[in-house]
Amino acid sequence: MASFDTSRTAYGSATAVSSISAFIAGVVASVVAWNDARVTRAALASLSNRELEDIGLVRGDIDYVAQSNIIR
Repeated sequence: MASFDTSRTAYGSATAVSSISAFIAGVVASVVAWNDARVTRAALASLSNRELEDIGLVRGDIDYVAQSNIIR
């Protein structure tokens, strides 16, 4: 009669899956951050200079704010 040892794990497979998952999560996070910056940049660019001044920004601040997602 044959028996199977079910207590063994495939060595390295959990590490490989974890690495692949981390890579995919990093790619997704990068795409989400890029899109957030793009939307923020477009929204701020559509404001007039007067409206930007009302929120304490000048047109030159738009790229910085879009990249950092921080409005002073």
